[in-house]
Amino acid sequence: MSRLLTGLRLAGYGAAYFFAAGAFMSYWPVWLRDRGVTDTEIGTLFMSRQIISVIATLSVGWIAHRLGGPRGVLVTLGLAAIVMVVAYDFSTSFLAIFIVTMIWGFMWSPPMPLYDGVLVTETKRHGLDYARVRMWSSVAFIGGTFVAGIAVDRYGPPWVLYVGMASIVLLAPFALLLPAAPTRMLGAEHAHAAFKVGDLLRQRPFLLFLMATGLCAASHSVLYSFGTLTWRDAGIDDITISALWAESVAIEIVLMLFGGWLLARLGVCGLIALGLAAGMVRWTAMAFTTELWALVLLQALHSCTFAANHLGAMAFLQRALPAHGAAIGQSLYYALGTGATQALVYQFSGLLYAQYGQHAFLAMTLVSAVGMVALIALARTWKGGLLVGESGPRNSSSAS
Repeated sequence: MSRLLTGLRLAGYGAAYFFAAGAFMSYWPVWLRDRGVTDTEIGTLFMSRQIISVIATLSVGWIAHRLGGPRGVLVTLGLAAIVMVVAYDFSTSFLAIFIVTMIWGFMWSPPMPLYDGVLVTETKRHGLDYARVRMWSSVAFIGGTFVAGIAVDRYGPPWVLYVGMASIVLLAPFALLLPAAPTRMLGAEHAHAAFKVGDLLRQRPFLLFLMATGLCAASHSVLYSFGTLTWRDAGIDDITISALWAESVAIEIVLMLFGGWLLARLGVCGLIALGLAAGMVRWTAMAFTTELWALVLLQALHSCTFAANHLGAMAFLQRALPAHGAAIGQSLYYALGTGATQALVYQFSGLLYAQYGQHAFLAMTLVSAVGMVALIALARTWKGGLLVGESGPRNSSSAS
């Protein structure tokens, strides 16, 4: 019973966060357009927020690292999120929305790496399966998407904000249920020496890890930006397109259920390799087909290109960093590995799609291939031990 309660406490925050994320990711442009924001201005908002998010994730992660635990930071950001949602509701001009969006980008992105750092540490501490706890975030994401869609259909675009607010008000209370100092462990873990961010960034395996996992995540850029447009141009109706997106998230849950089993058999680098290999297949095929039966199969590969890569990344951070380094490690992964890399690839994706249309997906195949090269180098240089926090790496666990 105690393990069940611990799992529920850990899952609650992620469910609240991703319910709102599902509503916003799917329908936020609808809310913006309803406020009179043009398509060009929407692009400006998204790109500016992405840049701010990278800066915020690094700086807030450093603060949490210095404080020794992220719970207080998560509570503060949860309260700030309520204020900013209310501010959005009162914003009617583009300038007002832009200012609120910049503040929103600073406080909405950092919680995710901090929360994942708590999960990685606490699931290991209590003998829980990280993947099974994390999958409830995916379930909530699907729920937020569907609830927002129904609310917009019945009551109009303003309800995107209200649906998100329904779970945002729960962020601070659920953050209080998280361990007070989850990154400080007792016994041998607590004995690991402190380290600086520069110590970690000088480690070649860590840089290779950021490159491999970051490129796997960034390879989704054409899909996220132009997938719906490509499918609509091919004559696929919006309801079917929504089902394709829902399928890609639902299939993540299936892989999460078997995440521990896969990790035990494939290892850390094996899971990441699965994601990169699936990416090379998925993006190559999407460059040449919009047949519905093929898209159903290709969307199922999201379980590999996203979920397998993410689980492999979390397992790497759990093994390569001491417990007290979880917050800064997660922040570097989200800010540099996925955030900055994806922002860069997003820029090229737009240019390539404007020039080559659907064939821009082939560039994502190349991105995945470069990530695979980095992964092979990682597997040869990292043997499964700590990179920082002690005098020498441990080689007791397999990295491949």
